Amino acid sequence: MKKDASLNIQSKIFDHVRKAIGPDESMGLVLSDVLSLSTDAVYRRMRNETPMTIHEVEKVCSFFKISFDALSTETNRKVDFDYLDSPSGEFSMDIYLRGILFGMKELRRLPQVKLFLTVNNVHFFQAFNFPEIVHFRLFFWAKSHLLLPEYEHRKFDLTGISKEALNDGREILQLYNQLETVEIVDREMMRGYLRQIAYAWESGWFKDAEQVLRLIDAVEEWLNHFLKQAENGKKFQHGTAVPASGAKLNLFLNDTVNTDTTFYYECASKRGVYLIHNILNYLHTTNERYVGDTKAVIDRQLLNANLISEVNHKDRHKYFQDLFASINAARLEIITKR
Repeated sequence: MKKDASLNIQSKIFDHVRKAIGPDESMGLVLSDVLSLSTDAVYRRMRNETPMTIHEVEKVCSFFKISFDALSTETNRKVDFDYLDSPSGEFSMDIYLRGILFGMKELRRLPQVKLFLTVNNVHFFQAFNFPEIVHFRLFFWAKSHLLLPEYEHRKFDLTGISKEALNDGREILQLYNQLETVEIVDREMMRGYLRQIAYAWESGWFKDAEQVLRLIDAVEEWLNHFLKQAENGKKFQHGTAVPASGAKLNLFLNDTVNTDTTFYYECASKRGVYLIHNILNYLHTTNERYVGDTKAVIDRQLLNANLISEVNHKDRHKYFQDLFASINAARLEIITKR
């Protein structure tokens, strides 16, 4: 690697560190601890007077979770992603939620962070208001698509949620409710989930008809709660009063289809993207070019969507009534076949 290119990468590394530590910490002192060097030695590297060794680069990139490959100007078309490493044989609701909770805690630490979501089928964060909704979603994919051996003969049980999963889900919901969000839903929201319930019922995956009807009731109650949040433009937990102040919910309706679930976040010092892939897993990147392209796509989606939180009562009413009708149809189908 040429010296100029090496120093250019070194400058980029320090730019990433500045964004990561925030304005209240001394970059020289932080790096002195990370690299086990004197502050004078650190400042010489920050001024590009002394090139960093490959071991120093590795230490800094590892500590601050910086993608070394993404620093190179010769790899503009390559993007590095982090992902939840959950081998199929070790999948569990506890492991899955623990990874999401870690990511939400990291986001909550960012100053004045704002989230943008496109929702495909299930609104995962909102669903934590009713843990049984999330529980069934993970059960369905583990049994039908991941084909985990321990799920082969297992039937769905509404009460089969561990205490740890309940606590993690509750904390994820609390963190989500503290952050302002811009959310894009489409007319297919939850309809795929209702089809999954019907499929599981017809396949004999429920213990009894009461279990499946209680799950459909939970979906209906969740939708009522989501409607109340949309009417007020605020997020709050089910069973609590509408807060006088709180995190704002900006809900937009896409009249076509959201082809994927994308989660974009931004604050003054950092921005990034989470993507759902392989059914349940998720990818995360802070690659500037990719993140910028993603935000541009979301902005274009918003231009073609209608705001239905707080305003546009007619559009909001019709949207939710159509979803309630789908829930009633799913319930009627189960009742007639029980």
